[in-house]
Parts: sequence; structure tokens; C-alpha cells
Amino acid sequence: MTYDIAIIGAGIAGASLAAAIGDRARVLLLEGEDRPGYHATGRSAAFWSETYGGPGVQPLTTASGAALRDGGYLDPLGAVHIGRAADEPAVAALLAEFAGTPVALAEVDPRAAIPGLRPDWTLGVSEPTCSYIDVARLHDDYLAAARRGGAVVESRARLAEATRQAGGWRIATEDGRTFTAATIVNAAGGWADEVAGRSGVARSGITPYRRTMVQLLTDPPAPADLPFVIDVRGGFYFKPETGGRLWLSPHDEHPVPAHDVAAEELDVAIAIDRLQQAVDWQVVRVERRWAGLRSFAPDRLPVYGMAEPGFFWFAGQGGFGIQTAPAAAALGAALLLGGAVPTGLDVEMYAPGRLNRR
Repeated sequence: MTYDIAIIGAGIAGASLAAAIGDRARVLLLEGEDRPGYHATGRSAAFWSETYGGPGVQPLTTASGAALRDGGYLDPLGAVHIGRAADEPAVAALLAEFAGTPVALAEVDPRAAIPGLRPDWTLGVSEPTCSYIDVARLHDDYLAAARRGGAVVESRARLAEATRQAGGWRIATEDGRTFTAATIVNAAGGWADEVAGRSGVARSGITPYRRTMVQLLTDPPAPADLPFVIDVRGGFYFKPETGGRLWLSPHDEHPVPAHDVAAEELDVAIAIDRLQQAVDWQVVRVERRWAGLRSFAPDRLPVYGMAEPGFFWFAGQGGFGIQTAPAAAALGAALLLGGAVPTGLDVEMYAPGRLNRR
């Protein structure tokens, strides 16, 4: 069987795009791992924030909000960006970046929302729309919708090579299987440039980065009504979880080869140190630690569009692929199949042609 579209990668990017395409094309989803979503999607910090990713990502996040809320994937959380007196320029820059956008931001006293905040953290910006996001259910629902639309999902199907042939591509996997498709969609996350190279296509300079997360038990326990707390200078973020637990990240980004990453002790220690500089809670124990991959193009914007005939990029989504999934998938499907681009999205901002090829 020849497919119209072969999507390489069945994480949130590939799954959402396959669901958006539905029965309008014959779709093959190729996933290199035993199950889809093993790497970045399955290790998300699980929040939806319109400021996260900056003003270039915000239109995609905002445009995705209604679909996520209507689907029951979001739960109220709220966020407070915090800073010290010396961080006034960073606070002003945050407010200026989103002035004139639909994002609601307001300066607040952070001590009113964050018990135990140390006295020198006097600056705060409230982002009330920030929400928890049910990542697992969202991803599962996209995969189910893709299958209902006729998509075939093949796991343990890591790309070995894709070669052009009349009418499209011959796709070979490392376990010896072969498939044919008219168009390849590169939704391979941290492996996106590797997939391009194995397809004989110019790379986009997409680099994978390791991000660390830890789950802590603290004394006192994290309050259930604690907001998502973000250092305005990007040094850490944390949010409450069930049972008084806390999810914490040092907001690290370590460039690494794409692989099954794990948290490193130094990054865990840095995260805890930064937390204790912000609040007076005691860390009782580290209950879990993990790391995930984030992948960025050089300008840190997603890459959506046809780079050359038959090869479509749907990658470079950093840590924002989940919160932007509905709008990004609708945009990708419109570009692939023809149709109206979602209102308010600038196609050229995300087009692969903007990048200097390597």
C-alpha cells in the first residue's frame, strides 16, 4: 500500500497532525520507540501558559486554548512570575512583550500567593489563565482520533533511510520493513535533523536540549492552591501536584545528542538550591527525577511547512508542542492538504524557508 503521507514520529506533534488530517488522506505514523510519546511528550511538565515560549509562540498557544478547554484538558492553576528588585527590567520586558496581545498580565505582590516566599522576592506578575494540562489523555485522544480517521500506527519503526522514487518516497526502517508514501512529514522532535539527513534533505539546525524535572516532598507540603511559579529571569519554575508534592525544574537547557535522557545529579542539586533561595520550605526528600528533550531551531520558533517537494517539516516545537497542539495541527493540515489557515497565525513566521540551511 502506498500512503499519501508518512509522519515520522508519533509524539504529540505527529499524533495531533494525523488526527487533524483525519480521513482526508491515507496516513502512516512511524514511531521509533515501543510506544508513542516516550520522550518529550511523556515527560512534560504539564502546564499551559500563554507566555511560555515568548511572543512568537503565543499566537499558537492562545489559538489552542478554546479547543483544550472545551475538551476538558485544562484545569485552573494560575501563574506568578517572580523577581527581586534587580529584576525590574525583566518584569518590564515581560509586560512589554505581551502588551497588545490577548494575554492577561498584571503586577502583583507575589507574597500574597506564595507562602514562605523569601523577603527579597518582591516583584510579581500574575498570569491567571495558566492551567494544568492533561498531557496523557490529550495524546491518547489524538492517537485514537488518528486511527478512527484511518491512520496506521507502526511502533518500533525507527527510520533507517528514505529515498526518493517515482511518485514519492521509499521508507526503510531499521528493523527491515519498507513503506512507500507520496509525502514525508518530519515530526521527529529531537531527531528531526537526523531524519532530514537520512532522507537526503538539508537540515534546519534543530538542536535537542535536556530539561530536568524533580518531584519533591517539602515541609510544609506544597499548598494545593499554589500557583505555577516562574523566576522572571528563567532560573527555575515549580508547581503543585497531588498530595502536597512539588514539581520543580532549574529551567536548564543542555544541548545533547538525541537519546533517552536522564536527570543528572548536578542539575537536581541546582534546582533544589534555587528553590531554597526563593522559599523557606525544607526539602524532605526527592521522590522522582527525570529529564526530557526540547528541540529548537536557531531562532527558537517552530518549523512548519514544505522545505522541498514531498518533505514537510513539523518540528522544532521546543517545550511548547503540547500547549500549541490544536492550532499547530490545524495549521499543518491546512498547509499539507490546502485549506484555510487558522485565523491569527503567520505562516511565514514558521516556514522552513526562513532558516539558513546547514
